[in-house]
Amino acid sequence: MSRLKAKPPIMTLNSEQERQACEVIKRFMAERFALELGSFEAAEVLELFAREVAPHYYNRAIFDVQTHLKDRFESIESDLWSLEKS
Repeated sequence: MSRLKAKPPIMTLNSEQERQACEVIKRFMAERFALELGSFEAAEVLELFAREVAPHYYNRAIFDVQTHLKDRFESIESDLWSLEKS
């Protein structure tokens, strides 16, 4: 596989989290597809997901937080208006 200049992942894991994620990938591929991956192959799959799939989940999480905060700030604003004295 030719290596193009890959974009960096938006998030990284510490070494223990990366090791655990690779183990999950190896176990999944073995159980689901009877495919035994080595550590290098599992790390490549993890890197692919970190670069190409994780940004979609990250952006969705940001959107969800924005929506939650917007609703919360509107509630706070309403509470403040109710405290206003005439």
